[in-house]
Amino acid sequence: MNLRLPSLAFSLSFLAHAGAPFSTLRLPESGIQPQAIADDAGTIHVVYFKGDPKAGDLYYVQVKGTRFTSAVRVNSQAGSAIAMGTIRGAQVALGKAGRVHVAWNGSSAAMPKGPVNPESGDAGSPMLYSRMDASGVFEPQRNLMKKTFGLDGGGSIAADRDGNVYVVWHGKLPGAAKGEVGRQMWIAASGDSGKTFADEKAAWNGNVGACGCCGTAAFAAKNGDLYLLFRSATEEVHRDIYMLRSSNHGASFEGRLLDRWDINACPMSSMSIVQDGASVTGSWETAGQVFHAPLILGKGPAKKQAPDGEGKRKHPRLAVNGKGDRLLVWTDGTGWQKGGSLAWEVLRKDGSKDAGAISDGAAVWSFAAVVAGGDGRFVLIY
Repeated sequence: MNLRLPSLAFSLSFLAHAGAPFSTLRLPESGIQPQAIADDAGTIHVVYFKGDPKAGDLYYVQVKGTRFTSAVRVNSQAGSAIAMGTIRGAQVALGKAGRVHVAWNGSSAAMPKGPVNPESGDAGSPMLYSRMDASGVFEPQRNLMKKTFGLDGGGSIAADRDGNVYVVWHGKLPGAAKGEVGRQMWIAASGDSGKTFADEKAAWNGNVGACGCCGTAAFAAKNGDLYLLFRSATEEVHRDIYMLRSSNHGASFEGRLLDRWDINACPMSSMSIVQDGASVTGSWETAGQVFHAPLILGKGPAKKQAPDGEGKRKHPRLAVNGKGDRLLVWTDGTGWQKGGSLAWEVLRKDGSKDAGAISDGAAVWSFAAVVAGGDGRFVLIY
C-alpha cells in the first residue's frame, strides 16, 4: 500500500539520556497518549491525542529519520475522541499491505452513538474505528458496537498480514448482571482489511467480569494467533490479569489467569503485548509494580518484575529490537494530569541489564510509547 503522505515537518530533537539505550522525542503541539508501531521497513507510525480530554481529536504521524510527517487527523468528526483517565486513548495496528488501522473510545458527543444503556436509558459512547486509504486520508469513522453497551475502559485493536482486523472492548448485554461482574470482553472481526466487520460477539465466557475503567490490549502474532489482555472484576474485588488466545482468527478463545490482585477499586491500568521471535510477551501492573511474562496457555515461566522500587508504577510498554534486546518503559508516580517520571529497563540478549529514569515534571503524566526502528534503535515517544 503506497501512501502519499503530506510533506515532512516537525523537526525532532532526539535526546540522548546518559546511559539510556534509546532516543526520546516529544509529540507535536503538546500531544498526549501516544501509541506507536514500526513496519517492516522501519518506519514508525504514531497516533496521539490532542485537545479537550472529554472531547478531543486524534492525529497520525510518521517518524522518518529525525522528523515527523505533518499530522493527519484520524477522527472524521471533530471532538469525537476521549482521553479521560489516561487509558482511553487511541490504539493503532498495521495490517495487510501496511494499511493503518485505528480504534478508539468515542466521546459523549461522538457520532454515530453507541447502543442505548438500558440501565440509564441514554445512548452510550461508541467504539469507533477508521482506516487509512491509499491517499493518506482516514475514512469516515464507524461505530462497531451493535449489541453491547456500557463502554468504559479503553478498547484495543490488532491486525495481521492476511487482512484480518480485530477490535476488542469490554461491555455488557441487556440482562447482564449489574456492575462490573456483568461485563465481559467482546470482539468485532473483519476478514477484508476493515472494509466490513461482523457484529461483535463475546470473546470468552469465563464469568470473571471486567474492570470497568481499565484498558485492554490486543495483538496479532506472526503465526496468526490473536492475544488479548484484560483485568477482571470477580466479586468486584478480584482485579486479576487474564490472557486470552485464539488460534482460529477470533472464532473462539482459551483463557488463563496470569496475575492476582485483590483491590476494592478500579486501578485504571493498561497493558501491552509484543513479539520476540516465536515468543509473545505481555506486560501489566499489579499493586503498584509492573511485570512481564510470556503469554502461554497452561503453566509458563514465572512473571518478571521491573527493578525494585517504591511508588505508583503504571502503564508498562515493551519493545524488542532485531538483536533480541527488550526495552520495558513505565510511568512512576504519575496520575491523571499529575506529573511524575518515566522509568526504564533494558534486558539484553546476552543477559545484561541497565535501568534508569527520565524526570520531566508535569510533562510526564500520560503514558509513553516505545518502539524499535528498522536500524534496531529504540525510540521512546511521549
